[in-house]
Amino acid sequence: MSTSSLAVAAALWGAAAGAFLPRAAYRFSAPSGEPWHQRCPGGHAIEGWLGRASCPECEKAGYGPRTTPLVIATALVCAALAAATGTRPELGVWLLLAPVGVLLTVVDFRVRRLPDPLTLPFAGAALALLGLTALVPEHAGQWTTALLGSLALGGGYFALFLINPAGMGFGDVKLALGTGAVLGWYGWPTVMLGTFAGFLLGALYGGALVVARRADRKTAIAFGPFLITGAFLGLLAGALTA
Repeated sequence: MSTSSLAVAAALWGAAAGAFLPRAAYRFSAPSGEPWHQRCPGGHAIEGWLGRASCPECEKAGYGPRTTPLVIATALVCAALAAATGTRPELGVWLLLAPVGVLLTVVDFRVRRLPDPLTLPFAGAALALLGLTALVPEHAGQWTTALLGSLALGGGYFALFLINPAGMGFGDVKLALGTGAVLGWYGWPTVMLGTFAGFLLGALYGGALVVARRADRKTAIAFGPFLITGAFLGLLAGALTA
């Protein structure tokens, strides 16, 4: 299969997966300390976790994030990963994890919360799936560095959390275990690049808010989206150079 055909197939997968994210994004978008949303804004019970965020019993059926942006975002992420990775077996891991990354990004932007039911399984799945991928011929990474990258990045973020709990949430620490694993697959330069990209993007976003007078230097921002975006950019670079 050519790279372009692979990217198209990955985009179709991403679009299909993204269509199932809106309801989960709404349900997980509960402020810290509160239970996950079990009812729509109109008070009607929500059935299931996957699918459109809509309620047939409400006058305004739609609620939560819109489906189209999630479909487009997930499709583009998956297509980019396929174009960078090619036919190597680790692409299957990236395509399975990508929708979870998009979901985490949306939830953290909405309520500044990274749910444990997403972050911890993300890390466990990344290490388990990459462990299986390491047994398949033609892979381009190392499971050992994936494990060490997970521990190193998780440990580094934990240290930042201890130093400044107001600036680094513990959810970011748990998420770093997963992003460290996927970055570590392609080696330490990829870990450093993805980590630097995340901090740079977060700093640029925070600076833009200050300039626009929508925040000050002490305002906390959701860092999870930048941690994920940095890992995505690092992963693209690692896959292209592997």
